[in-house]
This record gives sequence, C-alpha cells and structure tokens, in this order.
Amino acid sequence: MREGAHPGRIAAFPAESRAAAAANRTRPEATRARGAPLTTPPGRAGRKSTTREPIIQEPESAETTAEPEATRRDAGTAESARANRGWWDRNADEYQIEHGTFLGDDRFVWGPEGLDEVEAELLGPSAGLNGKDVLEIGAGAAQCARWLAGQGARPVALDVSHRQLQHALRIGGSFPLVCADASALPFADGSFDLACSAYGALPFVADPRLVLREVRRVLRPGGRFVFSVTHPIRWAFPDEPGPEGLSVSGSYFDRTPYVEQDEEGRAVYVEHHRTLGDRVRDIVASGFRLVDLVEPEWPVWNTSEWGGWSPLRGNLIPGTAIFVCERD
Repeated sequence: MREGAHPGRIAAFPAESRAAAAANRTRPEATRARGAPLTTPPGRAGRKSTTREPIIQEPESAETTAEPEATRRDAGTAESARANRGWWDRNADEYQIEHGTFLGDDRFVWGPEGLDEVEAELLGPSAGLNGKDVLEIGAGAAQCARWLAGQGARPVALDVSHRQLQHALRIGGSFPLVCADASALPFADGSFDLACSAYGALPFVADPRLVLREVRRVLRPGGRFVFSVTHPIRWAFPDEPGPEGLSVSGSYFDRTPYVEQDEEGRAVYVEHHRTLGDRVRDIVASGFRLVDLVEPEWPVWNTSEWGGWSPLRGNLIPGTAIFVCERD
C-alpha cells in the first residue's frame, strides 16, 4: 500500500497517479436504476446503524434542479467516470440514510436479497480471515470493511466518492480509508490476500477489464476476489416489482449503457450492461480463474417490495450474481 492511507482519515489518490489514460474510470457501489434500490428492505440488520441521521448534508440549493432524462446511449470511459463520481458525491447522504438499517454499521451483505458473508463464506471461513490483508472496492461507508476488521482482518476501504468515505469516517474504524479510482489502484503489486466488492465498480465502468486487471495486480498469488453485481438477466425486464416486471421488454444482448443526462445532454449517471458470458470472459481474460458463480435466492424473511425488487420477482428470476475468482 502506498503512503498516505492512514487509519482515521481519508487518503486521496487521484487516478492520474498511475496512468493518465486510465484517469477517469469510476465505481459507485450499489446499482441505482437497474440494480439495488435506494430504499431499505427490513429484516436482517447488523449492529444498530448510525448512518440514518443526515449529519453530513450540505445546505439545499434554492434552485430547482430538473429531473434527469433516462436514455440508452453510448457513454465512454471519461464520461462514465465523471457522471458516477458526481452522482455518488451528491447522493451519498441520502443513500446512507435510506440504507442504514439494512446495512448496519458492520455487516457484510452481498446484495438486496440479504445474503450475508457470515453465512456465505465466499471469502473463506470467518476464522481464516484473521490477519489477512483485504481490499474492499466501492466501500461506501465501509460496512463490509468494518465487519472484516471484526474478524481480525486488516481491511482497506476504497471508494471513488469522498462523500461516501466521510460517512465511513464518521462511523469510525481503525482501518485506512482511500479515495481512489478502482481502475487505477494506488497500491503496490501483491499488497492484499483478498479483495471484495459488493455492487461496486464493475457495473459503472466502460471497460471492466481495467478494474479486474488492477485487482489481480494488487493480489498476492492464490488471492481471491469476490464481487457482486445486478444479475445480467435483469436488464431484459422492466424495473417493476409486480407482474408487469416479469415480461421481457428489451434485448438481453443490447449492451448500450443506461444513462441519465441533464438538459444539456451531459451524463449524470451511467451504468453498463454485460451479459453473463461477457462477465466470465472478462474474468478469464484478466488472469483470474472463476471458481464459483452464486445466484442468491430470495429469502422468506424479506417480504418487502421496492424499486424493481420484490418476493414475486425474486422467487422467479435472479437479481444478483456473485463471482468468486482466484488468482493463480
């Protein structure tokens, strides 16, 4: 790990520190329009969250901001990076307020279904995490990193959004917080034993192989990288929780990005679609071995409906895909 990433403060590393050509790739950490909702399902929460109080909000502007236009169009590396970094800085407070109860302060959950690392052990048995160096990518308020620290691991929480990391700083923890781009990781080769990302980075970059290759670079031989994303099949269905969300409305093979843009046509949020086969090929081409693909089933305890998520849809089609990868 490079100098400057000290516990108790946010170390900022601009992407230019590794390569100007990779300077503008980003990673927010939970899907908005086509993935994880901005409302919180009840059920399994971690330790009581403090993130529900709007502690870090800035004064609201007197000007009324027009709602962005949702469209499907091309969006390259730089445009995606600028849009998503800005979106998460603007919406970090709302996200943490609305998700605080579900996430807790120190819970490791892989997606909206509520699959918990305590049960899944996708990074390995909890007892084996003690003393491991772990990188969390798209950490947000670092709930997963905080859980890892509780198992005796030595986590580093990385996020492109400074605002998200302010929430991590407020909640507390003795591990480093690093503000940096996932496609230009500011760490030396072989710095970590494990890496993880719950709905972070991969859906929001134009070229996911840049992120995957960076993660492989900073992992030690035999290291494991586990990441979750919205299940690719969801892109073919409307984001509706009821029966209307069960009919195919678009081509699964249409890889045109989902974009929200302002009145001048500037992207303010971008999400990229990859098919399941694309994800597998990206993983293999980046030097990883895919050892498992987990599609969590909708649990009985989660009875809520919100956004495009519901027991109806969750019991019929997968919502999350979790890829378990290893570096030889």
